[in-house]
Amino acid sequence: MAGFKLGIVRLGRAAGKTKYSLLDERDIPLVENYAFEAQVEVDKDGNGAKVFAFCWEIEKGRALGNFVHNILWERHCGGIAPGYKVVHKNGVTVDNRLENLTLVAQTKPLKIQEGTKTDSRENNLYWIAIQQLPPDPIDEHFPEMSQSKVYNANGEEMEEEEEGTIYYECHYPPCTLIEEEMHQFSICGRCQQARYCGTRCQQKDWPAHKKRCRERRKNSAEDDSPVDR
Repeated sequence: MAGFKLGIVRLGRAAGKTKYSLLDERDIPLVENYAFEAQVEVDKDGNGAKVFAFCWEIEKGRALGNFVHNILWERHCGGIAPGYKVVHKNGVTVDNRLENLTLVAQTKPLKIQEGTKTDSRENNLYWIAIQQLPPDPIDEHFPEMSQSKVYNANGEEMEEEEEGTIYYECHYPPCTLIEEEMHQFSICGRCQQARYCGTRCQQKDWPAHKKRCRERRKNSAEDDSPVDR
């Protein structure tokens, strides 16, 4: 991989965490003229939610923005015909390298689940790249801002659980998975706030989370292992 380069763009905060997007080396110059942000999209049919990279030309404004994967496909492969959509092959919806994008019919029954093959997910290029980044200063100095958030079916952030369908994000920073149905994720048995898509993410997040978890439950018996619901 000599001479191999990637762009890692900070998207800002969404769902209580700092989000990043991967770009090919040739697309890195986009950051000079475009503003980037993370955007949560909730499926109106109740099929969960995803976090995407969204951007717009600074001179034209956010109203004319688009998802990064759509912009890159049109720049390198041409327009997106009606009835078709660009999807991410590996299911990581902020991994916007061109080789990870493909065009499919909107009616095609395609459902990519990032969390079904944990070993493969953790070995893909996105996860490897993000894990090399230093901790975000906001996460270090303002931990209360990185607590799990919930969303209703309209994509609106909720202060607390309400009746109806809501979605929790996985608390582990590199993971972008959000629940597809209510109470799908496990919950930390100590603080009763942090939720995880699986045991692997919970274990990896424990060294950082246990500091905040202990602070919330100072009167609880302390140990050095994560606790599931």
